[in-house]
Amino acid sequence: MQSTPVKKIEPPKTARGMKTRANILRAAEQVFGNKGFHAASIAEITQVAEVSQGTFYIYFPDKEEAFRALVEYMGQETQAFIRQRTGAAQTRLEAERLGLQAFLSFVAEHKNLYRIVLESLFVDEAIYRSYFSKFGALYQSRLDAAAAHGEITAGDTEVRAWCLMGVSHFLGMRYGLWDSPDAHARVVDAATDFITHGLQARGGQ
Repeated sequence: MQSTPVKKIEPPKTARGMKTRANILRAAEQVFGNKGFHAASIAEITQVAEVSQGTFYIYFPDKEEAFRALVEYMGQETQAFIRQRTGAAQTRLEAERLGLQAFLSFVAEHKNLYRIVLESLFVDEAIYRSYFSKFGALYQSRLDAAAAHGEITAGDTEVRAWCLMGVSHFLGMRYGLWDSPDAHARVVDAATDFITHGLQARGGQ
């Protein structure tokens, strides 16, 4: 499905408006997450949100924009959650460990949101590309800073950023969506070892 121009609706400025919009998005998260984008309907979203369809259209021109808003919300919430959990990190490698741990926890707690992000590739590729490109740019800037301070070796930080995102992305699916959080400690230990040391044999070999 390709992006088409839609009427731009400005975010609400009143507390009541922001609360109503957030309520609609929570309902959309539930409906999209459970049924998928194409099977979901605005009628179902408004029923879960307990608002009229007319109220929905005050905040979103169509269900595509509600879906887009949810993906953007997922990105904002993920970044905020990880930033909070990695704030005490003293090095980049420590931040990688804490960040992966936080990401797995976030996905496990927000399965519907992450399913929506994954589905966005098939709803509108531009949404999917934007979501990961924003993460990639932020990740790259942090790796650049770490390399400049001598915390990690110099290298192609853009490629490294996407490699590390790939690690988080697939571990998030395997151990956030599909498996029990009980496995997270083992996963974080193994992934951190891999990020720190790679596949090269150790012990002077």
